[in-house]
Amino acid sequence: MKFIVSSSYLLKQLQVLGSVINSSNTLPILDNFLFELDNNALTVSASDLETTMSATLEIDSESQGSVAVPAKLLLETLKTFPEQPLTFTVEDNNTIEISSNSGKYALAYADGEEFPKAVSLEDPSATLVPAEVLATAVSKTIFAAGNDDLRPVMSGVFFQFSPEGLIFVATDAHKLVKYARTDVKASQVADFIMPKKPLTILKGILGTSDAEVKIEYNDSNATFSFDNYVLTCRLIDGKYPNYEAVIPKENPNKLLISRTQFLSSVRRVAIFSNKTTHQIRLKIAGTELNISAEDIDYSNKAEERLTCDYQGDDMQIGFNSRFLTEMLNNLHSDEIMLEMSLPNRAGILTPVDGLDEGETVTMLVMPVMLNN
Repeated sequence: MKFIVSSSYLLKQLQVLGSVINSSNTLPILDNFLFELDNNALTVSASDLETTMSATLEIDSESQGSVAVPAKLLLETLKTFPEQPLTFTVEDNNTIEISSNSGKYALAYADGEEFPKAVSLEDPSATLVPAEVLATAVSKTIFAAGNDDLRPVMSGVFFQFSPEGLIFVATDAHKLVKYARTDVKASQVADFIMPKKPLTILKGILGTSDAEVKIEYNDSNATFSFDNYVLTCRLIDGKYPNYEAVIPKENPNKLLISRTQFLSSVRRVAIFSNKTTHQIRLKIAGTELNISAEDIDYSNKAEERLTCDYQGDDMQIGFNSRFLTEMLNNLHSDEIMLEMSLPNRAGILTPVDGLDEGETVTMLVMPVMLNN
């Protein structure tokens, strides 16, 4: 088994696949990349049992075979080469030899048969989504997903497909983001919960692609195929909470304000807030928004006044500044609308401009109780 491949091309593909590999694996074989050679096509796979990803590379070869190569060692070696062709040769003494312009390097390999096979989905449903749409959906929602192992359903992103459009939701019970598209549709109704890790990997490579992503899914697994990549992962099992029920429908108090101005004020004032609660207070009256925070233990306090466009009753409401900052950072509009009903009901953040046609983003943040 022998093949020739460009060093930088191979490194670029392996770095993407390397993000699948865990730092500590229960099965030693998972510390390897699986190389499967079929003449001019080399398929490289990486897995952590939950998620398996493979990339198909065009190379120069006339042989077939499969071996598992130590991932860390190979990546470290490839990073040091300038761009050049490398020749990989599988030797009889259980080593794979890499020949470069300047030298030879031998790595011990394992039998490719030991590597766990990726799940093949039986009778899956399929939906096509432009890479750019999926990348935006993931980056807009993933930051709001929870980290609580006791509530695994909330630690992923909820995908909801229907002939009306696609909806992506993430929540950790303190904040919630719903990203919807009506310009991309699925043929039938389906929903599933995607874990964070494969989505983070996808987010990293989808941004540079202009392909259509084919998403195939059944009750337990999903596969994303685009360009030369295929990513298969196990879905989170369980029923997603009814997120529509927590989004307040009647919000008579509407605040319109510049996003960057609001964000920098919140950031500044939050420095003076209590380090455990991160609480800031919004006091709105007429066209004035007053943002304040106080840390009584250290006698730190800050207050800022902003002009805003406000319709509704005068009110005071408290928020966790970290959640507010995260949300404002993930919106990309010039102006945002904050809708509220009562100081103990969730506030809703929506962008006023900068959206594509058929795209809506709704962010919900739970208030914190103010101690007057």
